[in-house]
Amino acid sequence: MVKLLNPNLTFKNLKIVYMYPQELTAPMEAQLVQAGVTALKSPTDVESFLAKEGTALVVVNSVCGCAAGTARPGVIASLHNAKLPTSVGTVFAGVDGAAVQKAREFMIPFPPSSPAVALFKDGQLVHMLERHHIEGHSAEAIAANLSGAFDEYCA
Repeated sequence: MVKLLNPNLTFKNLKIVYMYPQELTAPMEAQLVQAGVTALKSPTDVESFLAKEGTALVVVNSVCGCAAGTARPGVIASLHNAKLPTSVGTVFAGVDGAAVQKAREFMIPFPPSSPAVALFKDGQLVHMLERHHIEGHSAEAIAANLSGAFDEYCA
């Protein structure tokens, strides 16, 4: 039998602990949000976002160097394409844990990866960039890859 040290402690009293300090991640999230990307903070946000008709791009943001150097700039550059997703959202690995987990459920059969970028059409995954497609590639190459997917799947 487990004995609680504080029997008055409930889940409502627990403080959310983030893997990364928000002072570190806030500017990284803001980089995408300022480009018009919606921050998805909960599983409900993700489900509602992907339930809409049309195309949706979901960026699994990250603190790693390839996210800063190529993923975020590549995503932002791709948003200047002639054809664009109906909506663009982001979850942040190590910050929005439950939202990231929910987004990754929609990305199966691909293993968890961050950064990652997934394009959905009417809720179905149609294009995926995993970390190994991002790491070592330029922002221009990421933008070109995504623009090609937008041209194929977006109206």
